[in-house]
This record gives sequence, C-alpha cells and structure tokens, in this order.
Amino acid sequence: MKLIVGLGNPGRDYKWTRHNVGFEVINKLAYDYNIDMNKEKFKALYGEGRIGIEKVLLIEPLTYMNLSGESVREFVNFYKLEPEDIIVICDDINLPVGSLRIRGKGSDGGQKGLRNIIYQLGYDNFTRIRVGVGKKPAQWDLAKYVLSKFTEEENTDIINGITSATDAITMIVKDNSIQNAMNTFNKKGIGN
Repeated sequence: MKLIVGLGNPGRDYKWTRHNVGFEVINKLAYDYNIDMNKEKFKALYGEGRIGIEKVLLIEPLTYMNLSGESVREFVNFYKLEPEDIIVICDDINLPVGSLRIRGKGSDGGQKGLRNIIYQLGYDNFTRIRVGVGKKPAQWDLAKYVLSKFTEEENTDIINGITSATDAITMIVKDNSIQNAMNTFNKKGIGN
C-alpha cells in the first residue's frame, strides 16, 4: 500500500493557491483513478483506491500546512507503513511554475509542511515531489505570496505541472521505484 499525501490548507479560500498545489495533485489523482475523497480520519480527508494493482490511500491533511505531519504520522502508524510507502507532494518556491523535483530523501528545504512531517515521523527518507510555484517577487511577503492564486499567465504551466506530478506518481507506484520518475521528470541539474 502507498500513502500519497498532498500538502495544502483546508477551506475554499485556499483553493488554487500556490501553497495548495499538493491538494490539486491529489484531486487530479482521485479524478483520474475514480477514487472518492469522501472519508475523514486522523485529521485528514482521504480516499482509498488503486493505481494499477497497488492499493493507495490519497490524503489531504486538514490540520493546515504547518501541522501536516500529525495526520501523516497517524496514517503511517495505523497502517504500519515503511518510508518507501510514502509519497508527499508539496509546493516549492525555488522552482519555476509547473516544474518538478522528485527526491527519495533529504531536508525540508524550508517547506514547513514537509518539515513537520519529517519531525513527526522521525525520518526523511520518503519520496517527495516538489511542484514549482515560482519565486517570490522581491516586494512580496512570503506568507502572502504562497497564499496567492496563480496568475492567468501561469495557469497553463501549473496545470501542466499538476499533470506531470500525477504522471510521476503513477510511474512511481507502478514501478515501485522512483528512479524512472526522477530520470523522466526532474529538470537537468536540479537533483535527485
């Protein structure tokens, strides 16, 4: 079983904001694989289904971004999951809008939801897919920027990024490995 976690903030006000790109990836996966996101447990909205032959849990923590790890820890403990069973999708302000960086372990890179997951789990060797939301303009406050909506000019790029992220997750789940997804979706020079 794979636990696929999209990071974001609950509520209509945050829909389609930069910080909620993880939720948007989960929503697309749910649509693509006909998984109903209609259950609540462990402070999360979730759905159960399959990608190929693999059982998956799609989750959107309802704790707000900075406390996402509480929900993830509960699912991991309840289902007795290993680090290799976890895929986390989050936004990244250091990547161009819609580009991806997939890694199998590493630091939080300043992403507070990812930081809380690492803290709550006590390890960092789980798959993470960072979706670029663009650099913050110099005059913007960081919190306001990540809670802002994408511009009309950015819409095509972010939609393509969400689609690429769902394709990458499908590849990771079906291959039971992240190597092909990293080779396919990471931009040259961004890392693995």
